[in-house]
This record gives sequence, structure tokens and C-alpha cells, in this order.
Amino acid sequence: MDINAYIESGILELYVAGQLSEKENQEVYELLQQYPELLQEVLEIEAAVVKLTAAVSPHSINFESFRGKLKDTDNKVVDMRPKKPNWISYTGWAASILLAGGLLWTLNNKTKLEEQLQTADIENQYLETQIEDARNNLAHTKDLLDAIRDKDILAVPLGGQGDFANSYAKVYWNKADNTIYLDAEGLPNAPEGKVWQVWSLTLNPLTPTSLGTIEDFNTDENKIFTITNANQSQAFGITLEPAGGSESPTMEQLYTLGVVPVAP
Repeated sequence: MDINAYIESGILELYVAGQLSEKENQEVYELLQQYPELLQEVLEIEAAVVKLTAAVSPHSINFESFRGKLKDTDNKVVDMRPKKPNWISYTGWAASILLAGGLLWTLNNKTKLEEQLQTADIENQYLETQIEDARNNLAHTKDLLDAIRDKDILAVPLGGQGDFANSYAKVYWNKADNTIYLDAEGLPNAPEGKVWQVWSLTLNPLTPTSLGTIEDFNTDENKIFTITNANQSQAFGITLEPAGGSESPTMEQLYTLGVVPVAP
């Protein structure tokens, strides 16, 4: 049983005020025997009612003063009938307690509802962002597929070298717009302080030209990168270099290399 939810429902205030049916009173009574927290709450409600009604409850009779007045008077008839308690005051305060409890319960529910609506709004905004990102990724993927499937695209496989034989990559070169699409899925993430650098090579004599570093390699999801290449490349290579790149490739860190096929 959710004790807090039961307390916040306002039923205990109705129980104290005697506004429940006999069956409901019995149910509350049984719960009070079972849950000390509920009994404590009822005692606190009753104490609050007593405190609030004390100011308007009938004052106790000062019997000594009354006795003295009897002695000082002649044979006057004094009405000894007790005054009726001011039940209107009691019920008025009880109603005030019930009203206050009801208002608190309503405000509490209103606050919870506003929090739920705010959470739902944040979730909707996040979902919309995810959908928009997915659409953008899909459009980008479609553009890449269209590019590498172009009939004029030249595919250049880059095989693993030396100690890095398990590495691989592939270049899709569009000479018409001086662009290469590098699929580097076969490379591991660059260690801290290192970066992948792409090279265009001419073979005779061997002349490397840097095509730049891939700074966002580790965070990129599809590992496909678009790079400008206006060189008359005869081969492509990828090396692991210190952050910021190098002026010439570190051959001991040459991970992949591929020769551009010669047209028949």
C-alpha cells in the first residue's frame, strides 16, 4: 500500500470529521490498526482540529466565582442549566480543515500533472530531434551511396601494411569534381594524442602529398569521410601521426596503402 498516496487522498480528514459512511469508517479503522503511520496522521489531524477549535470553544466555568456570586445575592433564581456547546464552531472548523486538506490535495495533484506535462514535452522535443537527426543521416547516407555508385567513380582498395595487416580502407575517387570518399571502417580508433592522416602519392619518384587529417574519426559513426583531392594521384595511403599531422608520412606508422588501377 502506498501510505503517502493514501494520506494525500484526504480520506483521513474526512474520517476525523465523521464524513465517511459506516463501511468506509470501518475500512479506515482497520488500516489504522495495520499501519502506525496512518494512525499517527489521524492523531495529528485531531490535534490540529482541537487546537484550531480551542479559540472558539465554550469557556470552562469558574465555579468559585460562581459560588461567591450566589452568596452575595438574595434569593434570586439562577438558571443552572448548562449551555449547549457551540457545535457550529466545531463543524465550521472541521469544514475548514477539510477544505484546506482538499485544496492541498488539489494543488499537489496539479503540481504533479504540470511536472508530467513538462516531462512529456521534453521527451517529445528529444524525439523530434532524434527523428530530424535520423532524416539528416538518411539523406547524407543516400548522397554517399549515390556518389560511390556513380559510373565515373574509381574504387581504390587500401590493404593493411606490415604489422597492421588486419587494417583496411577504400577510396572512391571522383576525378570529375576532385573528391574522394574514404571508407575507413577497417581502421581502429586513433589513440590519444594521435590522428589519422591521408596521403596522395605519386610513385616515380615517390612523392607524398597530404590530404589532411581526420580529426573526428573516433566520434564519427559511419567512418566515411569526404576529402578534396585535386592531385594526379597514383596511390593513396593512411598513416597514424601525432596530433596536428606531419609534413611527411611516418612510414613505420603506414597502416594502409593502395595503388590506383591503371585504365586499360
